[in-house]
Amino acid sequence: MPKILLVDDDLELCELLRDYLLGEGFEVEMVHDGSHVLDQVSKTTFDVIVLDVMIPGLNGFEVLRKLRDNYKTPVLMLTAKGDTVDRIVGLELGADDYLAKPCNPRELVARLRAILRRISSRENAPRNDDTITVDELKIHLGSRTVYYHGEPVTLTGAEFAVLEWLMRSPGQVISKDILTEEALGRKLTPYDRSIDVHISNIRKKLAAKNASKDLIINIRGAGYMLTTSEND
Repeated sequence: MPKILLVDDDLELCELLRDYLLGEGFEVEMVHDGSHVLDQVSKTTFDVIVLDVMIPGLNGFEVLRKLRDNYKTPVLMLTAKGDTVDRIVGLELGADDYLAKPCNPRELVARLRAILRRISSRENAPRNDDTITVDELKIHLGSRTVYYHGEPVTLTGAEFAVLEWLMRSPGQVISKDILTEEALGRKLTPYDRSIDVHISNIRKKLAAKNASKDLIINIRGAGYMLTTSEND
């Protein structure tokens, strides 16, 4: 049974979401103050954390920043409806996905299951397909680790999934629709910049290891492509 940590100070909403998630086969624990999240995570292993941006103690961004220092647990951020800035900031800090409040419980369940499917598919990847290498870039599917020129690159689960799909088709353009469906497990919606932000994060982390800024390029109107030495 997947275990979810629900972090929100709206007690009524928490109760509603908890009851719905329980009915959908999830195990749920709740925290209503950001300053208590790390203590809870240190004591219990959660499959996904649902984290509201506006919470007392430490806000959601502060909590996410501290979580990413020590934990790879997938995080789904709850943001104010229409607040694009909060969504982008959350993704840049390492959130795997976001959902606007007030959220539809069915949509929350769909997003959670998409994250869990992504995790499960990577954990159950065939051992003979454990490593993908493109020039100096290498990923290990089993351990979900990334290396560039032998140096480790730390990615979130969503970033890893996006990079994996790009590396499975090097030198080919992959549309944002396909990346959203295959890597994030959901349909691309209008004004959804999740893939763009995840790609930006991957580029920054690879650039910190001296990778070229053109390692992943944007083909306007078509999608993204992982370049190879053959493209030079």
